Amino acid sequence: MRFNSLVSFLLIGLSSTAQYIDIEDPHRLGGEVNSLAEEISPVFSKESSTLYYTRVNDPQSIGGINDQDIWLSEWSGEKNYSKGEDYKDLNNKYNNSIVGFNNDESIVYLINSYDGKKDMKKGLSYAKKKGNAWGTPKEISIPGLDIEGDFYGFHVNKNGDVILISYVGPNSLGKEDLYVSLRNDEQWSEPLSLGASINSPGFEISPFLSTNNDTLYFSTDGRAGEGDADIFYAVRNSDSWTDWSTPVNVGPKINSAKFDAYFTMSDGFFYWSSNRDSERADIYYSTFLPPPPLFASAEGSDVTVFQGNDGSINLSPEGGISPYVYAWSNGDSVEDPMGLVKGVYTVQVTDAIGQEVKVVVEIGEPDLVVEPVVEPVVVVPLLETIIYFDFNSSYHNAINKKELLSFSQGIENKKDAKIVIESHCDKRATEAYNIWLSKKRMERTRDFLVTKGFTRENISGDYKGESELEVKCDNCTEENHTINRRTVIKVLK
Repeated sequence: MRFNSLVSFLLIGLSSTAQYIDIEDPHRLGGEVNSLAEEISPVFSKESSTLYYTRVNDPQSIGGINDQDIWLSEWSGEKNYSKGEDYKDLNNKYNNSIVGFNNDESIVYLINSYDGKKDMKKGLSYAKKKGNAWGTPKEISIPGLDIEGDFYGFHVNKNGDVILISYVGPNSLGKEDLYVSLRNDEQWSEPLSLGASINSPGFEISPFLSTNNDTLYFSTDGRAGEGDADIFYAVRNSDSWTDWSTPVNVGPKINSAKFDAYFTMSDGFFYWSSNRDSERADIYYSTFLPPPPLFASAEGSDVTVFQGNDGSINLSPEGGISPYVYAWSNGDSVEDPMGLVKGVYTVQVTDAIGQEVKVVVEIGEPDLVVEPVVEPVVVVPLLETIIYFDFNSSYHNAINKKELLSFSQGIENKKDAKIVIESHCDKRATEAYNIWLSKKRMERTRDFLVTKGFTRENISGDYKGESELEVKCDNCTEENHTINRRTVIKVLK
């Protein structure tokens, strides 16, 4: 499926470590934004406080059910977005869509529908900010741009010197192809095809660029993927606009068996339009899950005879992203060095995304006369401990993992110990999301304790979300939020 007057917009480029980072399952925005009509093309203000989007086939549109209007919704701070409103300042009886804004949002780019004659000349327009309102939109003249079909779209970069166009143009390989027009002073060049490495016998739509203009994101039905139309990205290999790497599918978490397009990012979240769960498209969002923190522990085996060289170390890296790199103080680069003499050994473990951790191990040796040494074992019962999670994470950080290890070591009879885990969240995000997040924190804490010798059947848990805040506050500090992200572990007699 395709949409009339297709619109594209800016995407902040994914980092080079994105291949190592998982993302959450997609969430659909609520009824404040999505409706029975079509919602496409999310565009955010620079403060991310206002969401602009295009609604298609709504009978309440200014031009009726066959029209498309610009809508906006304000972030409420606690309960997602406010009820969407028709943005009448820029809407008329023709098809209206916001393409994007320049860097300081003094200029808005729009589908050109302000000449008073529907579909006489399809193209792009802009309007300048005048106080709290917008001036009259004016056409952007692109030489040689002649759009005959009903399906087309634009993307203007933030600097306002690159326009990407999706339409059936000169020598198109299939349906809509992607073209580029560049500004030189105040003049725009004729559209240039991005070439066969991007365009296919299918359609290529909703183009957008990374902030440094080197990564292109678009949706196509002309390449193998998850279904109808999938989102892909490609990297520009040189300064040429026709020299691109082979496009890569962004993956099944974002793409579905149906139509997926209009991908953008804002404040660490990314948004796109999809009809995966309905006949018409809605706006969805997701975010990166933080990579698991890197930990490492080591156990040394002492030399067996005085001044011997048969010591060894068993290093155990945990978490992080493999493969790991090992740099030992004696020059070894293996995980478990052998043939060691008495001494203190230090290793720096580095994972694939640059996380580092250091471990120090001491290797001893027996004296000439070895006397048996029996050290008393002191068991300190620990009846309760509290750990605190990082924001938007269910993984144990270095601090709370250390607390859990200390807790575990203080319980002598782990198999019979009765444990209760109660997990909480701060009040950011939705109630439903916080219930889910506190459940994940409780489950990961339970799983951790099981790995340390506790019996799973003897561990019960509860997850409260944001319902029982330790610190009740309207303008919470980061310290307040941290205290509220608590998970309490108790030993019951």
